[in-house]
Amino acid sequence: MEDEARGTDASRLVEVGDKEVTVRVAVADGTVVMTPDACRRLLAGSPKGDPLEAARVAGLLAMKRTADLLPFCHPVALTGGEVSLAPDADAGVIRVRASARAADRTGVEMEALTAVAVAALSLYDTAKAYDRGVAITDVRLLEKRGGRSGEYRR
Repeated sequence: MEDEARGTDASRLVEVGDKEVTVRVAVADGTVVMTPDACRRLLAGSPKGDPLEAARVAGLLAMKRTADLLPFCHPVALTGGEVSLAPDADAGVIRVRASARAADRTGVEMEALTAVAVAALSLYDTAKAYDRGVAITDVRLLEKRGGRSGEYRR
């Protein structure tokens, strides 16, 4: 009843059917911060396996499932994607970067951002055994190309 009273404020997917299919690219990054000792221990591996490889795979899986996680995202036919990790044990930092590509009617910014966030959470899941103060910071869009709104670079 309450949704009916709100009318056009009710949740819905935005219509993208009239938009042109173009190649869409988005790049995002974020940082996982911990003590240098925790970072070294994480990089040495865990009984569960390689935490960096687990984070890469988690990010890629999340990229593919973004529309299942975020209610206003359209499913996008990804044509490619990468998740890369750049650890700096001396600083206690692992930088996470993801890029997503599609030929579609809507962008892939949320896919790239979701990949970064989930890869970072995967690292957090392992690192928390070594440092309870692990932080995920600065998850952000770096660039996007394609579509009506054109290019964006941070």
